[in-house]
Amino acid sequence: MTDSNGTAKPTPGPGPRPSGAPKPGGKSPRPPKPHAVKPAPGPDQPHPHAVVVPAATNPAEWGRVDEDGTAWVKTADGERVIGSWQAGNPAEGLEHFGRRFDDLATEVALLEARLAAGADARKTKAAALALAETLPTAAVIGDIDALTTRLQAITEHSEEAAAHAKEEKERARHEHTERKEALAAEAEQIAAESTQWKHAGDRLREILDEWKSIRGVDRKVDDALWKRYSKAREAFNRRRGAHFAELDRERASAKTRKEELCVRAEELSGSTDWTGTAAVFRDLLTEWKAAGRAPREADEALWRRFKSAQDVFFAARNAAVSERDAEFEHNATAKQELLRAYEHIDPATGLEAARNALRELQDKWDAVGKVPRERMQELEGKLRAIEKRVRDAADQQWRRTDPEAVARAAQFRERVAQFEEQAAKATAAGKKRDAEKALEQAQQWREWAEAAEGAVSNL
Repeated sequence: MTDSNGTAKPTPGPGPRPSGAPKPGGKSPRPPKPHAVKPAPGPDQPHPHAVVVPAATNPAEWGRVDEDGTAWVKTADGERVIGSWQAGNPAEGLEHFGRRFDDLATEVALLEARLAAGADARKTKAAALALAETLPTAAVIGDIDALTTRLQAITEHSEEAAAHAKEEKERARHEHTERKEALAAEAEQIAAESTQWKHAGDRLREILDEWKSIRGVDRKVDDALWKRYSKAREAFNRRRGAHFAELDRERASAKTRKEELCVRAEELSGSTDWTGTAAVFRDLLTEWKAAGRAPREADEALWRRFKSAQDVFFAARNAAVSERDAEFEHNATAKQELLRAYEHIDPATGLEAARNALRELQDKWDAVGKVPRERMQELEGKLRAIEKRVRDAADQQWRRTDPEAVARAAQFRERVAQFEEQAAKATAAGKKRDAEKALEQAQQWREWAEAAEGAVSNL
């Protein structure tokens, strides 16, 4: 028989024996000849004069088409009639039913590929079972038993794949749940501890973006984790808002304090107490830094105001210092000229004249005034050298005429005489050791007497 499209329809396989059929053991009747209708050529049927496209497999190995058009297929259960071919010769019919088998084999291969690619195992199994149900009545010629085996393998492997997919889904759900728990915990830590407001705010937005990309978490668990994240974000926003509100108050206070410092600096800008006022400005600058930042525009304007007052004072001080430095340099030149004028002072030519010249130099030196700090040591050193020459000469003259020094030398001589007299008495008494000891002491006092007399005579 043929279907409405003119393709051959399978003849039903063996079943209950209908009434009027021959009894078992009788002569087997010839299979009924399906009602054949010569169809018009369609997309799956060749034109009687068209080139026949061969099947991918050899259909002759698995079935045949009789001269009357009856089509047979071989299976493990034996041959069965699958339909009738009336659109051409038997060879063309055999190729036709072979190509239809190839179509079924292609469907099976697609199911195998889907299963290997990880497609929905449940749907793949359902498709394999549905296809397997059609094989016993399929109007095809080919290795139907092999297709049946492959479909059974797909069904079995689909169950394994479904179990594996379930495990993978559960594992992914567990991993995604853990990741969201970690993100919620990080958000809570940021909310409780972070003071890096911009970085922390950016990180919370990144957490939200990642959160949206994580799927497959149990709805109830997901809702609970979302509440944790949302609560942490709100807590962070409140804490950040409170921080900036406090910062605004601090900046307002800093503005007030800096305005007061500006007024104080402007009052001091005209001072000529260079040292004291400079110290006060240093203290004001310390207070300025400790006051903190005012609002940006106000802070910049106040700093310009404060610095302007400071610059006025220090510019005046620098001008005064420059004038003073010029005066000190002039004084240094004057003192250098005094040193040249009095370099002739020589106590050896007359101590009293040298003393008078030195006093005159010292009076003029003091009257000149201060010199630059870097010239002070040089000039003072030259003056001290002249003073030392005069002072040393005076000391030497005093030591030469010092009555105490002369008396001291005479006393030393008297002690020498005393110890020599003791030594003589000890010798006369036969006390040799006492005599030697007295002579040693006499010698010591003699050396001291000679040294004292030499000191006086050499001055």
